[in-house]
Amino acid sequence: MSLGLLGRKVGMMRIFTDDGDSIPVTVVDVSNNRVAQIKTPETDGYTAVQVAYGQRRASRVTKAVAGHHAKAGVEAGTLLKEFRVDAAKAAELKAGEVVAVSLFEVGQKVDVQGVSIGKGYAGTIKRHNFASGRATHGNSRSHNVPGSIGMAQDPGRVFPGKRMTGHMGDVTTTVQNLEIARIDADRQLLLVKGAIPGAKNGQVVVSPAVKVKAKKGA
Repeated sequence: MSLGLLGRKVGMMRIFTDDGDSIPVTVVDVSNNRVAQIKTPETDGYTAVQVAYGQRRASRVTKAVAGHHAKAGVEAGTLLKEFRVDAAKAAELKAGEVVAVSLFEVGQKVDVQGVSIGKGYAGTIKRHNFASGRATHGNSRSHNVPGSIGMAQDPGRVFPGKRMTGHMGDVTTTVQNLEIARIDADRQLLLVKGAIPGAKNGQVVVSPAVKVKAKKGA
């Protein structure tokens, strides 16, 4: 139950520490995150903050969505998501207010959610990390195939859930416990250590990590 930010994956680069170490980072643009609605137990049954990101003309959204943003006095966006927060945090915000990148700090652990890059129709070797067959010595045209999938007369069928060929990627996925390496407050950019899901210009959700390991002695 914590507030996060919506953003756009700009791309990857590297930064250098004072000791000269190279750190790969992903740049995330989290500018102009604005509050579209404050949900309360009295009206909605729970407490949450709805955040909008991006720019989209009112003529390019449905009338219901356009009216929803107009009620809060904010511009319609390309991404809309709500975060469950406690009542104290919700009371600090109001509709139309901008949530800045100062919500996070350098060194903080975050979870980043996005849509992974689609790989199309893939075989079992690539899709499930199966081992290939032998390259020689009697192997005839059975190098990158899954092999036998069935059984004997009993049970005489293939069980549901068998890992086989199929569509790979293009699914919502989350990478947890990434570290914020640097923050550019002027340009509202987050530099996250490591890789995050999705292609360039993909939309992502950055939120405080939910599985942060407790420090020793804590």
